[in-house]
Amino acid sequence: MLWALFIGLFVGIVAKFFMPGKDPGGIIVTALLGVAGAAFGHWIGLQMGMYQEGEPVGFFTAVIGSMLILFIYRLVFRRTA
Repeated sequence: MLWALFIGLFVGIVAKFFMPGKDPGGIIVTALLGVAGAAFGHWIGLQMGMYQEGEPVGFFTAVIGSMLILFIYRLVFRRTA
């Protein structure tokens, strides 16, 4: 579980690097977005036939999934100024 959170944090940081900007939330939100993005990326990979059930998600797919989750997160929690 801790390993998944550590990898999720790293993937979340990479996703934020590719999508800079102000986001509500800090390091915990980044880690959760990374874990959720990796899971989402794995699901996409399964649907596209890139992975079989039980195979770990690839780093590239995890980052793409995290970027999609981050994009959705920004749409939902957009700050009005």
